[in-house]
Amino acid sequence: MRWRMTAAIMGLLMSGMANAQIALDPKSQWTIDWNNRLGTDFAYLARYRADNERLVPTPGYPRIVFMGDSITENWAKMAGAFFTPGRIGRGISAQTTPQMLLRFRQDVIDLHPAVVHIMAGTNDIAGNTGPMTPEQTQANIRSMVELAHAHGIRVILASIPPADQFPWKPGLDAAGKIAAMNGWLKDYAARSGCVYADYWSALRQPDGLGMREGLSSDHVHPTKAGYAVMAPVAEAAIKRALAMPAPHKTAAK
Repeated sequence: MRWRMTAAIMGLLMSGMANAQIALDPKSQWTIDWNNRLGTDFAYLARYRADNERLVPTPGYPRIVFMGDSITENWAKMAGAFFTPGRIGRGISAQTTPQMLLRFRQDVIDLHPAVVHIMAGTNDIAGNTGPMTPEQTQANIRSMVELAHAHGIRVILASIPPADQFPWKPGLDAAGKIAAMNGWLKDYAARSGCVYADYWSALRQPDGLGMREGLSSDHVHPTKAGYAVMAPVAEAAIKRALAMPAPHKTAAK
């Protein structure tokens, strides 16, 4: 009986580990590295640690940190002109909100920005680190907002860009889940004193299911043309955020 119980527990653990692994080409070195890292540096704190230490102030330019996943990471790579002095990209491909929350202190709070731009949720819906409910995603986003506000950091909450499918997780109702999460993000931003950046409306097809032709390379990730559409939305959100009084600091040093 004890052996059967042990076997059952091991089966559940192995099942959980399998769910936490991203469904990409198992022969891909990127996928191998991702899956190995889940057990050694779950939040990938090593990714920006050295970059953070090298940061220097940019007088006259408010510091704005962009926290997110591959859409944010690619933005810094593909549309570098948008990242003027003071704007810092801290996106990591495939990341979910629990991973972002774990690195939020290192990659946001400790950089002392005036504003943080948070774009998250795509990979939660895809289940990149295991199945997640919308409520769990929302709780992680709320925690990041509360941490930012406690340290006097203004927050921009970005909508999840439209996607009608996730190539690495086929069969999901991506569009419907994204629309529902964006509805919550917009409402929560209004209730919590954040600025809402509506990239979804700027990028979407008339039917709202995916991005317009030419704005995405794979139904999920924007092209350079897609980032060009996003830029004015971001600029307006940044202007609004900087015009707001900084939240009252409540966190102890």
